[in-house]
Amino acid sequence: MAKIWSIGVFCGSASGVSPAYAANARKAGGAIARHGARLVYGGGDVGLMAASALAALDAGGPVLGVIPEFMISREGLLEKAETRIVTTMSSRKNILIAESDGFLILPGGVGTLEEIFDVLSRNRLGLQKKPVAFLNVDGFWDPLFKLMRKTEDEGFTPQGFSSGVLIESDPDTAVAHLMDALNHGESRHPDDERVNF
Repeated sequence: MAKIWSIGVFCGSASGVSPAYAANARKAGGAIARHGARLVYGGGDVGLMAASALAALDAGGPVLGVIPEFMISREGLLEKAETRIVTTMSSRKNILIAESDGFLILPGGVGTLEEIFDVLSRNRLGLQKKPVAFLNVDGFWDPLFKLMRKTEDEGFTPQGFSSGVLIESDPDTAVAHLMDALNHGESRHPDDERVNF
């Protein structure tokens, strides 16, 4: 029996200014479900989180949400999704990372940034080898890539840190490449644009 892969989606609990953010979140959630994968996310019923999770559920895909109990009054819960209620933000993040085989990064705020750097740091330290894809909607993540290149130029980030990281502007392509990397045991795809950190 083929393994059911899990894609962790890190994104905002807000919808953001541009309608393109939610539109792409919905496309990403649908694409994950169509590929037969489980979507793992922060458990709320708001913002890009809800947009991606609801799209996956509507497409018949499994969804796991992980949320601290104190956040439920702020973010709500999706009734149709499997939900794990935890006590702290740290435990939420650790479960999200542990339950995910690869990661799709959508636009988001400081919480999303924390998750990004935790995942990249674990990959860098060899604690895991999980593919990471940025959905770079309208260049949203370009400033982050510029900052990361600066850290490399100044000798704080090692050369080759971008291994396993891909950038896509299309949700279907991003999910397809993540699934390809998982199915072939690779963290890279030869045709992907690279973050040259």
